[in-house]
Amino acid sequence: MPEGDTIFRAAAQLRAGLDGATLTRFETPRPVPGRAPQPGERIDQVTSRGKHLLIRFSGGTTLHTHMRMNGTWRVFRPGQPWRRSPGQIRVVVETRQAVAVCASAPVVELLADDDLRRHPVLTALGPDLCDPEPDLDEALRRMAGLAQRTPIGEALLDQRVAAGIGNVYRSEVLWLCETDPFAPVEDVTPRARRALLDTAHRQLRHNLGPGPRRTVRSGLAVYERTALPCLRCGTHIQTQRSGELGRSTWWCPACQRA
Repeated sequence: MPEGDTIFRAAAQLRAGLDGATLTRFETPRPVPGRAPQPGERIDQVTSRGKHLLIRFSGGTTLHTHMRMNGTWRVFRPGQPWRRSPGQIRVVVETRQAVAVCASAPVVELLADDDLRRHPVLTALGPDLCDPEPDLDEALRRMAGLAQRTPIGEALLDQRVAAGIGNVYRSEVLWLCETDPFAPVEDVTPRARRALLDTAHRQLRHNLGPGPRRTVRSGLAVYERTALPCLRCGTHIQTQRSGELGRSTWWCPACQRA
């Protein structure tokens, strides 16, 4: 699933081709409830909120997409050939400057202003850790409101606490802060919780530019490194599925003891 930095970069790419431009075509091959923006409307804003991408049109409609595991946004020049299976295409947004194509996204919504203000997912999102100065105090308050036996690794994935952390950053940040992924929130001190959120913020911001994602000089420290030596102590990295969705966590059993 794309993480906050991936969606931030996708929004930046879309802004370069769409922001402030006049819409010439809007197409959703599959029906999408809501009022579709019309040719002639201006594209007012393209933003990311954690793992969500929003395109605001001057007529009052906001296009909301969430990529989950397989969704993508791509931008092409007008007339440039692009190939996607007809069943994959979810949205086409075209201006005189660019053609933006969303493929395979499971969440595509057209929201009026009232829908946006009442949206059960978007309004519940915690501070976006891709922002320059996210409200970490608010994120800590939200984390403290979770069931205190919630494993800290699951708390970091909860987008209602802080938006943008996915499975990669969850594992990497816990390793960087030498924290047991399965320790209950109540056993992690407030200072350690802040360090985790601050580290996630810094790592996400560090990876907003082009190039491969890195949390250490060589790339990633633990993610998808099962049975390879820990970069800190040499112990073999372990992996375990947990949580309602059975997501994998990678960690060092020596460096990240309870």
